[in-house]
Amino acid sequence: MPVTPAAAPSYADEYERAYAPPYQEPGVPHYRGPAAAPAAEPVGAAVTEPVAPGLPFDDETVALRLPGSPARTERRARTADAGTGPAVGGRAARRKAARRHGRPGEPQDPLEPQEAAQGAAGAPRSRMDARRAARASKPGAAVLVSRMVGEVFITTGVLMLLFVTYQLWWSNVRAHQQAGSEASSLQQDWANGKRNPGTFSPGQGFAILHIPKLDVVAPIAEGIDKTKVLDRGMVGHYGEAPLKTAMPDAKTGNFALAGHRNTHGEPFRYINRLKPGDEIVVETQDDYYVYKMASILPVTSPGNTSVLDPIPKGSGFTGPGRYITLTTCTPEFTSKYRMIVWGKMVEDRPRSKGKPDALMG
Repeated sequence: MPVTPAAAPSYADEYERAYAPPYQEPGVPHYRGPAAAPAAEPVGAAVTEPVAPGLPFDDETVALRLPGSPARTERRARTADAGTGPAVGGRAARRKAARRHGRPGEPQDPLEPQEAAQGAAGAPRSRMDARRAARASKPGAAVLVSRMVGEVFITTGVLMLLFVTYQLWWSNVRAHQQAGSEASSLQQDWANGKRNPGTFSPGQGFAILHIPKLDVVAPIAEGIDKTKVLDRGMVGHYGEAPLKTAMPDAKTGNFALAGHRNTHGEPFRYINRLKPGDEIVVETQDDYYVYKMASILPVTSPGNTSVLDPIPKGSGFTGPGRYITLTTCTPEFTSKYRMIVWGKMVEDRPRSKGKPDALMG
């Protein structure tokens, strides 16, 4: 038989080689079909899909299906996304999928997922971009200054809060402890018969002040020194020149006392509530001196020392007598002015006769 040149490969042969089934039963020849181009499928004929190389045979393809059915479309979409089979859209789409995912069986570039993640996260693609991003993330000078100012304000506020807590609470706690200790010491000395000298050194306690209406019990010390006397919760006696006043046992004169209205025990905080006739009692080693409140001067200058005179001005007293004067600051929590309360002695009661009626309630 004469030798004839080989016929050119037809479209059917190329299609068959590209999409040949991955397996076939042994001994059963595979039918390739006619060499001519495939004829158009008649309406209603069964559709046979080619199977991509390397994929297992899908038995769903042997069933009768309408063109464009959901299962067929979904299977093609999954195959295209996985990059392991023909993609919907023709050869161009398959080439793109092959470039993007690689061919089946080939190792994937390990840098591709990182690059994709960086692109999705908006990470910088170069050192210059990284430097710019770092500079952009650093706070500016205005932000740093505002932070420093805020920290200063917070620190100042905390310190002020601590100071207020100390002044309004802790100073009173400490002053009450010190005043109570001094009063107990005095009463113990009196009970033991220990005699005190006729004069007292600055800061030395010598008497106890009682204001029953205000529930005040405070020791009286010599002098009006802020640190040694007043800040310790005690009441100070004006006993030093040029503001020297009489002692309560004097036959005439003005026994003048000073005390805090706020903080440090605040024994005179509510003396503005006293009314004429309210008792003020001074307890000493030998006697109880009972005064009755007579008048009040709500506001006066701190330099008005005439309120300490033997016959205090503004008190309403017109002649010599045995008087008591209480002085404190006003308004509350300030020392701008002074408040003055006066009283007149109504009873000098020896301790041997017991407590006066004002202290029996």
